[in-house]
Amino acid sequence: MRMSKLYMPTLREVPSEAEIPSHKLLLRAGMMRKLVSGVYSYLPLGYRVIRKIEDIVREEMDNAGSQELLMSAIQPKELWEASKRWENFGPEMFKLMDRNSREFCLGPTHEEYFTSLIKDEVKSYKQLPLNLYQIQTKYRDEKRPRFGLIRSREFIMKDAYSFDKDEEGMRNSYREMWEAYEKIFTRLKLKYKVVQGDSGAMGGSNSHEFMAMSDIGESLVAYCDSCDYAATDEKAKVIYNIKQSDEEMKDIEKVYTPETKTIDELVDFFNIEKSNFGKALIYKASGEPVVIIVPGDRELNETKLCNYLKVPEHELEMADEETIIQITGANKGFTGPIGLIGDVRVLVDSRITKMKNLIVGGNKTDYHFKNVSYGRDFTGEVVEDLLLVEKGDICPKCGKPLNMDRGIEVGNIFQLGTKYSDSLNANYLDENGKEKPIVMGSYGVGVSRSMSAIVEQYHDDDGIIWPLVVAPYHVIITVVNMKNEEQSGLGEKIYKELSDKGLEVLIDDRKERAGVKFNDRDLIGIPIRVTVGKKASENIVEYSIREKDEKIEISTDEIMDKIREEFERQGMRI
Repeated sequence: MRMSKLYMPTLREVPSEAEIPSHKLLLRAGMMRKLVSGVYSYLPLGYRVIRKIEDIVREEMDNAGSQELLMSAIQPKELWEASKRWENFGPEMFKLMDRNSREFCLGPTHEEYFTSLIKDEVKSYKQLPLNLYQIQTKYRDEKRPRFGLIRSREFIMKDAYSFDKDEEGMRNSYREMWEAYEKIFTRLKLKYKVVQGDSGAMGGSNSHEFMAMSDIGESLVAYCDSCDYAATDEKAKVIYNIKQSDEEMKDIEKVYTPETKTIDELVDFFNIEKSNFGKALIYKASGEPVVIIVPGDRELNETKLCNYLKVPEHELEMADEETIIQITGANKGFTGPIGLIGDVRVLVDSRITKMKNLIVGGNKTDYHFKNVSYGRDFTGEVVEDLLLVEKGDICPKCGKPLNMDRGIEVGNIFQLGTKYSDSLNANYLDENGKEKPIVMGSYGVGVSRSMSAIVEQYHDDDGIIWPLVVAPYHVIITVVNMKNEEQSGLGEKIYKELSDKGLEVLIDDRKERAGVKFNDRDLIGIPIRVTVGKKASENIVEYSIREKDEKIEISTDEIMDKIREEFERQGMRI
């Protein structure tokens, strides 16, 4: 491809809305453009990367025995009502109505659709197992689209669904998809971790997420260096050391604490550690107030709370000031479990029940209680674990300290069980002619997200550094001075020879200054660079690799050997 013909509108200035490196660089490199918030067009260079990611996904899915099809993004309301997700999925679902007033959605995911597709066609155990997938655009009306392709309202995704006779078959399919995903993300050159995830709105008994590690990742990952334990912060089990368990119960006291609302202010006031407090939080879950008590030195895990209450995340919100006063009789900051007004549901993290002589809010403005103990002074529904994991917590598998890092979720796998086959009546006849529900799994790869994740892991101050396997072109030939016939002639000769050998080659034949060409070359990140300059008359060119500082002069006869070396180094063949 000739850069004089290429639609590549690069930018010198960083767009004001761009927050993270991948968002900035994909815009600056002319690989995508924003239409509206969270909606992007892929320009020629960017779309070539997308297609290469898709090709890798296809190859590994096909190798794993999955079959590709393509379904509509438009799904009727009835399917989602059958699974009870029409309302439960929440405001992220784009909903629309046709001219006949029939309601539809733009698919954020396709569990219902795939189940509906096979339920009337797959009737015998002899047709199972079955695994189907598609690569398609999905839609989610994000409240706050951000980070470019990381959290957008329209995104490209591979979603696959397995259909099996029983739980054992589903687990086999799950393992096969796990292995396929490891191959996909390894081929994409992503540094990733496989972590336990929360099933959330998808449902099912078990799930794992594939996290591309990155400082800008929206997900926090807790992992252990001493064993293979890894989980998202939403899912990670918290092992919490209780410091007060051996104390004797003391008499409860009411203490005047004027204008002392936060845990930090209370620590200063009482001159004791945060772990001596019981922190009370008031939420509304599906409109109903609920009070949660957790240790004062820890944060509530809202995902665990939603799972316990069996409410979707969009139906959980912090209580407003008016609700707090109605329940406690006090201003915000003085809430506690003693003397709540009315029949209010109280949830207590299990660690609170083992602690004594806590300080809690007094449910009276400017007052707190001290020496409060569970069982004697208050009770509630005891929940095993409502806490958010922190660095240094004990690994639940081996007992060593946990580390924390950020990651970008690029893939997920779910053991759905019979959630969707039950609701949509997707059954089969077993060997004895008995009707049984099909057991399902669901498996997603974020194609457009993976492109951003690759850029996050492979870039420098000058631009993108594409791994060869997904680079829009393998080689870029930069002709320093197109007006010089020897340079332009040699550049054209090399361009033809490399193209004839099956390489994807970009030649910068623009009548631009050398500095502009070099800057653009660094920005768009083509891995292998050949510069045709002053020594063109001697058949000498400069050869370099984008990720390395080293530049060497070689004869044109050596170019192909050098390129083969680079392909081999990156695990590819020409």
